[in-house]
Amino acid sequence: MIVREQPDAVALEESYVGADARIALSVGQARGAILVAAALADIECFEYAPARVKQATCGHGRADKAQMQRMVKAILRLEEIPTPDHAADALAVAICHALAPPLERLAG
Repeated sequence: MIVREQPDAVALEESYVGADARIALSVGQARGAILVAAALADIECFEYAPARVKQATCGHGRADKAQMQRMVKAILRLEEIPTPDHAADALAVAICHALAPPLERLAG
Protein backbone atom coordinates (compact mmCIF):
# COMPACT_ATOMS: atom_id res chain seq x y z
CA MET A 1 0.00 0.00 0.00
CA ILE A 2 2.78 2.47 0.86
CA VAL A 3 4.61 1.76 -2.40
CA ARG A 4 1.42 2.15 -4.43
CA GLU A 5 0.11 5.31 -2.72
CA GLN A 6 3.49 6.97 -2.03
CA PRO A 7 2.37 9.15 0.91
CA ASP A 8 4.42 12.17 1.96
CA ALA A 9 4.14 11.14 5.62
CA VAL A 10 2.56 8.65 7.97
CA ALA A 11 0.57 9.99 10.92
CA LEU A 12 -0.38 7.80 13.87
CA GLU A 13 -2.25 8.34 17.09
CA GLU A 14 -0.19 7.55 20.18
CA SER A 15 -1.14 4.21 21.70
CA TYR A 16 -3.70 4.05 24.44
CA VAL A 17 -3.29 1.01 26.64
CA GLY A 18 -6.67 0.05 28.07
CA ALA A 19 -7.66 -2.84 30.26
CA ASP A 20 -7.61 -5.45 27.46
CA ALA A 21 -4.05 -6.70 27.00
CA ARG A 22 -4.93 -8.64 23.82
CA ILE A 23 -6.17 -5.49 22.09
CA ALA A 24 -3.08 -3.57 23.23
CA LEU A 25 -0.85 -6.31 21.81
CA SER A 26 -2.70 -6.36 18.48
CA VAL A 27 -2.56 -2.57 18.17
CA GLY A 28 1.14 -2.62 19.05
CA GLN A 29 1.84 -5.21 16.37
CA ALA A 30 -0.07 -3.23 13.74
CA ARG A 31 1.72 -0.02 14.69
CA GLY A 32 5.06 -1.81 14.50
CA ALA A 33 4.29 -3.10 11.02
CA ILE A 34 3.28 0.39 9.88
CA LEU A 35 6.43 1.98 11.32
CA VAL A 36 8.69 -0.64 9.71
CA ALA A 37 6.97 -0.27 6.32
CA ALA A 38 7.30 3.52 6.52
CA ALA A 39 10.95 3.30 7.54
CA LEU A 40 11.75 0.92 4.68
CA ALA A 41 10.08 3.35 2.26
CA ASP A 42 11.97 6.28 3.85
CA ILE A 43 8.71 8.02 4.82
CA GLU A 44 8.64 10.27 7.87
CA CYS A 45 6.29 9.27 10.69
CA PHE A 46 4.45 11.58 13.08
CA GLU A 47 2.56 10.71 16.25
CA TYR A 48 -0.20 12.71 17.92
CA ALA A 49 -1.72 12.30 21.37
CA PRO A 50 -5.43 11.41 21.36
CA ALA A 51 -6.25 14.74 23.04
CA ARG A 52 -4.33 16.60 20.31
CA VAL A 53 -6.32 14.80 17.60
CA LYS A 54 -9.58 15.70 19.36
CA GLN A 55 -8.42 19.30 19.77
CA ALA A 56 -7.65 19.59 16.06
CA THR A 57 -10.92 18.08 14.89
CA CYS A 58 -13.40 19.20 17.55
CA GLY A 59 -11.84 22.24 19.18
CA HIS A 60 -11.24 20.59 22.56
CA GLY A 61 -9.31 17.57 23.72
CA ARG A 62 -12.09 15.81 25.61
CA ALA A 63 -14.54 15.22 22.76
CA ASP A 64 -16.32 11.88 22.70
CA LYS A 65 -16.13 9.46 19.80
CA ALA A 66 -19.54 10.43 18.36
CA GLN A 67 -18.63 14.12 18.33
CA MET A 68 -15.33 13.38 16.62
CA GLN A 69 -17.08 11.26 14.00
CA ARG A 70 -19.56 14.05 13.25
CA MET A 71 -16.75 16.60 12.94
CA VAL A 72 -14.77 14.37 10.57
CA LYS A 73 -17.90 14.09 8.44
CA ALA A 74 -18.39 17.89 8.50
CA ILE A 75 -14.75 18.86 7.90
CA LEU A 76 -14.40 16.49 4.96
CA ARG A 77 -17.91 17.23 3.68
CA LEU A 78 -18.83 13.57 3.61
CA GLU A 79 -22.39 12.37 3.10
CA GLU A 80 -22.15 9.88 5.97
CA ILE A 81 -19.97 9.22 8.98
CA PRO A 82 -17.12 6.92 7.89
CA THR A 83 -17.44 3.31 8.95
CA PRO A 84 -16.12 1.37 10.71
CA ASP A 85 -15.34 3.62 13.69
CA HIS A 86 -11.63 3.18 13.10
CA ALA A 87 -11.95 4.83 9.68
CA ALA A 88 -13.22 8.03 11.30
CA ASP A 89 -10.39 7.83 13.84
CA ALA A 90 -7.80 7.48 11.07
CA LEU A 91 -9.28 10.42 9.18
CA ALA A 92 -9.21 12.50 12.38
CA VAL A 93 -5.47 11.77 12.74
CA ALA A 94 -4.96 12.81 9.11
CA ILE A 95 -6.88 16.05 9.75
CA CYS A 96 -4.76 16.70 12.84
CA HIS A 97 -1.57 16.20 10.85
CA ALA A 98 -2.77 18.40 8.00
CA LEU A 99 -3.62 21.20 10.44
CA ALA A 100 -0.43 20.89 12.52
CA PRO A 101 1.82 23.94 12.17
CA PRO A 102 4.95 23.20 10.11
CA LEU A 103 7.28 23.88 13.04
CA GLU A 104 5.34 21.49 15.24
CA ARG A 105 5.75 18.77 12.60
CA LEU A 106 9.49 19.48 12.36
CA ALA A 107 9.85 19.23 16.14
CA GLY A 108 8.17 15.82 16.06
